[in-house]
Amino acid sequence: MSSPGLAISAARLSKSFGDNTVLDGIDISVPAGTVYALLGPNGAGKTTVVRILAGLLGRDGGDVLIAGADPHTDRETVCAAIGLTGQFAAVDTQLTGRENLTLVARLRHLPKTAVGSRVDALLDEFDLSGAADRRVSEYSGGMTRRLDLAMTLVGRPSIIFLDEPTTGLDPRSRHAVWNAVRGLVAHGTTVFLTTQYLDEADHLADHIAVLDHGRIVAEGTADELKRLVPGAHVRLEFGDAGDLDRALQVFESAIPDEDGFAVTIPGDAGVAALREILAALDAAELEASGLSVHTPDLDDVFLTLTGRQSA
Repeated sequence: MSSPGLAISAARLSKSFGDNTVLDGIDISVPAGTVYALLGPNGAGKTTVVRILAGLLGRDGGDVLIAGADPHTDRETVCAAIGLTGQFAAVDTQLTGRENLTLVARLRHLPKTAVGSRVDALLDEFDLSGAADRRVSEYSGGMTRRLDLAMTLVGRPSIIFLDEPTTGLDPRSRHAVWNAVRGLVAHGTTVFLTTQYLDEADHLADHIAVLDHGRIVAEGTADELKRLVPGAHVRLEFGDAGDLDRALQVFESAIPDEDGFAVTIPGDAGVAALREILAALDAAELEASGLSVHTPDLDDVFLTLTGRQSA
């Protein structure tokens, strides 16, 4: 199953809890140095996938390789290669930020001479130097989450699992975590991300998979997924009723607005379609006073594929 360039690969992965089938033979391929986002509603099995891939939970069937090793039979190799940030921050709130990082560094068996510099570098990277010697109980939610992510990186893992890392954070803190993820990937780290924030997947992920009822129901880039959902259109606005009537003659599929002098042209709203529309306007010597392009977003994709709203 191993393939050159893949940091994470899983084939026919399955898992049940009693009579409840959580994963029903899913396949996952994550190239090294990329962000893979797994979307799904509550209870879809996202955390179960992370726990299996990270070696924290056994699988019922299928094959898994993490950094070329099976987490079930070669746990030591996998643990050395990965970092995991769960849904809830795994920090000791009675310790300072520096003490938390130092503890992890010692658990990771970093040389004593390297611990101080590594801790200082992470505090600086995650903008925590000013709060390094304060108890974590005094940190904001965003600071705590950044510390949790920094702790994941103490051992310089090549693969990081982020299980809904920004749940409950304010927009500024979420963007800080996003910037940290981008920085990791820029240096070659592979990130496996689960999230219910569709804009998060849209901003960060090279590849997105939608998990529902134990199966991956769609996958691709954000743009590829958006094209799966109908609803793209171009809207043209005109100055008067005469121009509106001419536009309806030029564009046979156009739908007039109930109010105002505007039409909606359904179909592909890509660059090629836009060129054709502009060319048709020029040929008819017809000038639009306004033009806007509308395409489905990942919320539309999520709702269409799963029948449920995103969180």
